[in-house]
Amino acid sequence: MRAPDPKIHQLGILVHLVMTTSSPSSCFRFVHRSNIQAGEEQSIERISNREAEYIFGMNEQSLSSRETSFLITEEPASAKRYNLFLKRRLLFKKDEQSKDSIFFRDGIRQIDFVLSYVDDLKREADPKAERRKEFEQNLRKTGLELEIEDKRNSEDGKTYFVKIHAPWEVLVTYAEVLGIKMPIKESDIPLPENIPFSCMLEPLKLPRNVKHPHPEYFTAQFTRHRQELFLIEDQSSFFPSSSRNRIVYYILSRCPFGIEDGKKKFGIERLLNSNTYSSAYPLHDGQYWKPSEPPNPVNERHILCQNWARFSYFYKEQPLDLIRNYYGEKIGMYFVFLGFYTEMLSFAAVVGLACFIYGLLSMHNNSSSTEICDPNIGGQIIMCPLCDLVCDYWRLNTTCFASKISHLFDNESTVFFAIFMGIWVTLFLEFWKQRQARMEYEWDLVDFEEEQQQLQLRPEFEAMCKHRKINAVTKEMEPYMPLYSRLPWYFLSGATVTLWMALVIACMVAVIVYRLSVFATFASFMESEASLKHVKSFLTPQIATSLSGSCLNFIVILILNFFYEKISAWITKMEIPRTYQEYESSLTLKMFLFQFVNFYSSCFYVAFFKGKFVGYPGKYTYLFNVWRSEECDPGGCLIELTAQLTIIMTGKQIFGNIKEAIYPMVLNWWRRRKARTNSEKLYSRWEQDHDLETFGSLGLFYEYLETVIQFGFVTLFVASFPLAPLLALLNNIIEIRVDAWKLTTQYRRPVAAKAHSIGVWQDILYGMAVLSVATNAFIVAFTSDIIPRLVYYYAYSKDAAAPMKGYVNDSLSTFLIADFPNHTVPWEKRDFTTCRYRDYRYPPDHDQKYFHNMQYWHVLAAKMTFIIVMEHVVFLVKFLLAWMIPDVPKDVLERIKREKLMTIKILHDFELNKLKENLRANSSELAKEVLIQENKAQLAKSAV
Repeated sequence: MRAPDPKIHQLGILVHLVMTTSSPSSCFRFVHRSNIQAGEEQSIERISNREAEYIFGMNEQSLSSRETSFLITEEPASAKRYNLFLKRRLLFKKDEQSKDSIFFRDGIRQIDFVLSYVDDLKREADPKAERRKEFEQNLRKTGLELEIEDKRNSEDGKTYFVKIHAPWEVLVTYAEVLGIKMPIKESDIPLPENIPFSCMLEPLKLPRNVKHPHPEYFTAQFTRHRQELFLIEDQSSFFPSSSRNRIVYYILSRCPFGIEDGKKKFGIERLLNSNTYSSAYPLHDGQYWKPSEPPNPVNERHILCQNWARFSYFYKEQPLDLIRNYYGEKIGMYFVFLGFYTEMLSFAAVVGLACFIYGLLSMHNNSSSTEICDPNIGGQIIMCPLCDLVCDYWRLNTTCFASKISHLFDNESTVFFAIFMGIWVTLFLEFWKQRQARMEYEWDLVDFEEEQQQLQLRPEFEAMCKHRKINAVTKEMEPYMPLYSRLPWYFLSGATVTLWMALVIACMVAVIVYRLSVFATFASFMESEASLKHVKSFLTPQIATSLSGSCLNFIVILILNFFYEKISAWITKMEIPRTYQEYESSLTLKMFLFQFVNFYSSCFYVAFFKGKFVGYPGKYTYLFNVWRSEECDPGGCLIELTAQLTIIMTGKQIFGNIKEAIYPMVLNWWRRRKARTNSEKLYSRWEQDHDLETFGSLGLFYEYLETVIQFGFVTLFVASFPLAPLLALLNNIIEIRVDAWKLTTQYRRPVAAKAHSIGVWQDILYGMAVLSVATNAFIVAFTSDIIPRLVYYYAYSKDAAAPMKGYVNDSLSTFLIADFPNHTVPWEKRDFTTCRYRDYRYPPDHDQKYFHNMQYWHVLAAKMTFIIVMEHVVFLVKFLLAWMIPDVPKDVLERIKREKLMTIKILHDFELNKLKENLRANSSELAKEVLIQENKAQLAKSAV
């Protein structure tokens, strides 16, 4: 008999060791120690750990808990200790090689989705186990391949993981069902030409391979019967990972798991709600801090982290195509919108900063603040008390600093900036339409239909339905809930929202009461405290009360917002919306209405109500007949509106960014700390993602809500605070990187979804844009002091050389101290007989004393005229711009037409060639048949 080949002998040893060893890597060290030639050693060691696992993958689960046969022997204690050490060393090597793997044990099939659950051993005949068994069997029937990781292999020792792989046949079948567009030919449309001076923008640009990781293609909806038409170079990488997880989620959301109460139950969402599975998520490509190692595919997560989620790249553009490829179009569209909004804010921020600098430079030349600060003018004007009994008379020059600060935001540029922002809003929304249309073309969303998963029935709706009816479109029976069943919940929902908005108003009134009650305390304390003598020059009782009230109001806003988020989600669930789209729309309406009232009510109060219905000395109006109504500073309420807006807007942005960054990081740290109980276990890729925070189906909803509320601050009250666009710009630059960082590093990978627009938020932005024109016009007319100054300049000025001279004195009316009621007059007696107050009323010696004089009606008429003129001018410009700027750019229209033409031509040529091949094949078969018949005939003749 011939001697066995040594190579075969060594390979047999290798197979035996792999079959009997918990770590395939140990077998290679055994081969390395054996006496084989160097070339043979190298050839055997080329067999990778993953290939060995592929050969013997069927036994891996059972072998994972088995001890290595060649280590466990009857040996002394020292040898046992050595074996234990060697076993741990082998486990460590296995961890090092496999922890980043995104494949099944065979190293070939990629993991597209992961389910996890914790088995309840205390309950016998657990219905959850039966559901899981049925569900997983049905998943296999659809063609999906599953691999289960036993809990003994998990870090916490109690979590099972079900790894899911979608093979090629499943992918091509459901790609056709979902209408996924795939490339058929590389595009021949030239890229748009560079804009002038584009070289100056080079530092802001990303490398081309990051910005555009793939070339442009002509695409068509995938059809499995035309696979030759598509550019399929490698089946494993043809469908991007986002499309793969979207297909798998589509199957998971429709897969049945049994019949309960006579109803067919299906969908992973229902299993998650019942805690049958604890989580379901697609895997990240790898660890974010390092690139993947072969044979793993390119780690796009690492590329995103390096070029997008780094704060040092705050000035760089975003890799939008890469975001779309990795997270899907819905998340990609959010970052397109946030980036475009930030770009447009830069123009508004520059103009707003210019207006602020103008106010800063002209502050010392302002005639009003000069007269107020002048000891011979403002120092000689005695003002009436700001509260009853405890407040004393005061001199106008004590508000010198406040009047100078007020001029920073209340000057001639205020009108210009209010009109500019009305036009800017229109340009922003019209150019966004164009940008959206461009992204629809570039991301193959031109013929997009609403995402199926958004229109599918919610499991909660099906569970609550007791009626069924035929769908008019599909002609199939489907769950149906009559209106009368949901009507009580609609009433409860409306009542709840109304109640909470009323609660916001009540809290605002409570803050007003706080300001009224503490004002007297601040006034008396600051008057009596000698140590505050220097502070009083810039911190008046009005400013101190306003600042403390704004801070208190901001805290109340955050508290109300926290509780309402929970209640609104619960109420929306109780309404039992039919589809996910209806659920999101209902929640959007509730949350936006509440947050609009919650965040803006105090600003509306200061802008349009404070100081407008005060009355006059001797006949003040009182809140609840107890607290005297608040008065504005002699320079107007604009500075208080600015302070209120700054505190709420800045506080919300800082709090939001800290919460978004710190909250998921702390949760993930705590979850990992609880899970890492046994350091010898394999902390695998699916376990690493399992320990991350869930982004959730409403993650984007709250991001959009935050951006829209900020948009309201920037547009609705911007006339009072020209620096608002600058603050929003700085916040958004940070916000983009914070959102990118948390999505890339702190959250599980969301399921990819399609979206061709920002949805209902676009309608909300349009509504706020229209409202902003009215609010800014009213702020300029009624809150700022610009209109009374213009009326005085053109109608009442007596000095042609200095037209604004005497304006301060003209804007103050006179009151006779003797006319004060006894319950309001200050306790201390004074040697002056009159005091001044801000209003246009007749003096005490006039026949119509304390009635509004003619100048009051002139100013009121001018204010109303300004509102009407400004609104009409801005709306006219808005409509003209909307008419002139097309919704879809001309070059995009041409590209769409070109692509449609080329797609039709390619499809036509493909079908024509296929037809010719069929005809050629049929004709050749016919010719063969004729030849055979002729040969038969000739043979018959020759035989005869």
